[in-house]
Amino acid sequence: MLYHRDIGSGMPILMLHGFGLDHQSMMGYMEPLFQKRSGWRRIYADLPGMGRTGELNGIECADDMLGTILSLIDDTIGNQSFLIVGESCGGYLARGVLAKRISQVAGMLLVCPVVQPDKSKRTLPERTVLYRDEPFVATLTDEEKETWESIAVIQDRRHWEMVKREILPGEKLSRSHTRFLAKIKRNYAFTFNPDLLDSPFQHPVLIVTGRQDHITGFQDAWSLVEMYPRASFAVLDGAGHNLSIEQRGTLSALIGDWLDRVRGL
Repeated sequence: MLYHRDIGSGMPILMLHGFGLDHQSMMGYMEPLFQKRSGWRRIYADLPGMGRTGELNGIECADDMLGTILSLIDDTIGNQSFLIVGESCGGYLARGVLAKRISQVAGMLLVCPVVQPDKSKRTLPERTVLYRDEPFVATLTDEEKETWESIAVIQDRRHWEMVKREILPGEKLSRSHTRFLAKIKRNYAFTFNPDLLDSPFQHPVLIVTGRQDHITGFQDAWSLVEMYPRASFAVLDGAGHNLSIEQRGTLSALIGDWLDRVRGL
């Protein structure tokens, strides 16, 4: 069983985080949306070898990871309709869930999703830093800089504090499972194409990408739109792979619209 946080009641929303992180990386931008919205049950999972989920026996590849997620759905959601939310690697796994449980999924949200699991085949923009507070960055330790500088497009105190609160705890937990995660990363792709659906997915979808995201990019994600007739697609400037940190306000507004579309409002 995957460790998971189960909050609220109503329509289930299953949240799948990025590789090497944990559920806290998603709670920071998802939970505020439900302060004034009732009727939503939020299920935040920690993937195998990440967060509070340990190294599970028999987990060797992406297909195995997906199997644990499907088991969690069976145990916590059953046959109910649900929404699926995935960020980065979680966005790849979310599309695997959709392919396997399309009759149950009532909507999907992808944030900076992995579209091409082979990084050498991704279409990526050049690494860009739009703003850097040099005096503040100089106060960080070498370890902190290594964690943050390679991915952050906006490098200042406010964004660092968000990263420290929401991202670093999960990263630290995952470091104790380095070998286990490296094994999975070598088998990062499904043995099937999650984007070859028998028919287009007819429920509300939101895909949000960062214009400066040099990890998963934004161009490859556009290829998904044809399979989602009710998809909104956004490319946000001033956002890299830390989009949920760097463009929190815009992302929140877009997710709010997606939730309203799911409700039919």
